[in-house]
Amino acid sequence: MTQSEAEHSRNHDHGHDHDHDHGHRHGHGSHAHDDHGHHHGPAPEGIYLISPSGAVQDPAAIQAAQERLGRLGFETDLDPDALAVHERFAGTDAQRLAAIGRSLRQAHPLVMTTRGGYGLSRLLPAIDWRAVADSGKLFVGHSDFTVFNLALLAQTGAHSLSGPSAAYDFGGKAMDDLTADLFVETVRNELEVLSFESPDSDAVDARGVLWGGNLAMLASLVGTPYLPKVRGGILFLEDIAEHPFRIERMLTQLWHAGVLARQKAIVLGRFTDYKLAAHDNGYDLASVVSWLRATVKVPVVTGLPYGHVKVKATLPVGRKVGVATEDGMAYLLLNEHH
Repeated sequence: MTQSEAEHSRNHDHGHDHDHDHGHRHGHGSHAHDDHGHHHGPAPEGIYLISPSGAVQDPAAIQAAQERLGRLGFETDLDPDALAVHERFAGTDAQRLAAIGRSLRQAHPLVMTTRGGYGLSRLLPAIDWRAVADSGKLFVGHSDFTVFNLALLAQTGAHSLSGPSAAYDFGGKAMDDLTADLFVETVRNELEVLSFESPDSDAVDARGVLWGGNLAMLASLVGTPYLPKVRGGILFLEDIAEHPFRIERMLTQLWHAGVLARQKAIVLGRFTDYKLAAHDNGYDLASVVSWLRATVKVPVVTGLPYGHVKVKATLPVGRKVGVATEDGMAYLLLNEHH
């Protein structure tokens, strides 16, 4: 999919300029103040960084991420085992479980993963999900972290965030300003509407629980107690390095399992870094989307700025949201103020 411009409507003006040296052009939505009379609480003041999946490849990226998060107003603390290495993992299973436990007892309200990779799936039965929910901590990550987002929702109904991780989004050569803005405003509950270009989307105007994440990780939870039983939901999906036929195969699994037909909308983010073969003979991601529309008959929305890409929305998994399309644009209503 081509990278469309991401816009977001918000209820205040930051008063700062955006740096565009990363090659993306950002179209911003309205910054007008509103008169809803609602109150925004103070920004969460701190982030605890953990590594529940793959080993950190570049410790300097974590240091850079901490510095950038500091400039955004967040104090950060790094878990003692965040840089541990055992085989391909960020420490042994016991070490990574202990880090999750420490994240519940420390003072910062936000817990962010350093990176994805693989490893959380083997920890799911050992995590005390009620303790996670009762801690009041807001967890954020993406990719492999999808199984944590979804297991928490399935086991307790608690919500979490699917969004940036420290190394990928804040630790690279340049931080994407829009990704940072969307993260800050989402954790402050200040982002009301996320709007993005979606020229080929189906007509939809619906409300439901927002859930989803990485397609491969979500599909791996079918038939387990860690897949939420969401009916009438808004399902969002992305993936990386998966050929379109593999994407279709995983979607077929969700279709056969009855998951897709129960949703009010399927919102597709970015599916990146795959290679087509000569024998695909014209079969590509567009073919998969056409098949999905014809087969499942649930409205499909494309163009969500989310996935293994620089411009990444922060999405509240387990929260009720609205989704609508009009005139080549799509809108996710994240916070409804009356």
